[in-house]
Amino acid sequence: MTRSDPRLDLTPDQRARVSVATYSTYPEAQRAVDHLSDQQFPVERTAIVGEGLKMVEQVTGRLSWGRAASLGLGQGVFIGLFVGLLFGLLGLGGGNLAFALGYGIVMGAVTGLVWGLVGYALSGGRRDFTSVGGMKADHYLLLVDPEVAEQARTLLAAMPPR
Repeated sequence: MTRSDPRLDLTPDQRARVSVATYSTYPEAQRAVDHLSDQQFPVERTAIVGEGLKMVEQVTGRLSWGRAASLGLGQGVFIGLFVGLLFGLLGLGGGNLAFALGYGIVMGAVTGLVWGLVGYALSGGRRDFTSVGGMKADHYLLLVDPEVAEQARTLLAAMPPR
């Protein structure tokens, strides 16, 4: 059994919160809390709770030696660009910004290329695809402390439509 993040554990006071609205998307729930905030509502007495959580992983493509190499190379170039820029601005690249940038990009590209290929080799063909994943909820509840629930309902009823 895994333990959840203790910052997300509900205290007895938070468990006593009541639902004042249900939204089908997280941005809608955020918009409602933003509206409450704009109306000077004590938003520290609210929580957005996703229910019916699912892990969704969208497969974005096939992973091959060439794709692993190009992904590693691309990531390495950007990291090398950042490190080279940082070194150049701090004067650690021999005082020449162009040299520091070029050196950083080349070293980042080589390192990223090798890292991408080694990572692919170590996977042993068990994950020959790329993907983007995340959590999705069926719906989102807006919970508030019981003492301010009626105020929240009134303010949300007056919220202008999108």
